[in-house]
Amino acid sequence: MAYVITEACIGTKDASCVQVCPVDCIHPGPEEAGYADTDQLFIDPNVCIDCGACEPECPVNAIYPGDAVPPEFQSYVQKNAAFYSK
Repeated sequence: MAYVITEACIGTKDASCVQVCPVDCIHPGPEEAGYADTDQLFIDPNVCIDCGACEPECPVNAIYPGDAVPPEFQSYVQKNAAFYSK
């Protein structure tokens, strides 16, 4: 199950996770269109390989394995997927 970026990313968008992702599944990165217009970063669940490289890089602990997202952040599973269904 893919990793998920949750509420703590909102307003932070540190992007350390973007730099370590081996499959480029975290968007929008700082150099991409739409970065300034989004409140957080998102992990594409169809591209994520569950390597976990992003999780320790997040300075605000916003990233969780999909099967370990705390109950209060469950809506972010769908929020991440919805970003890529546009």
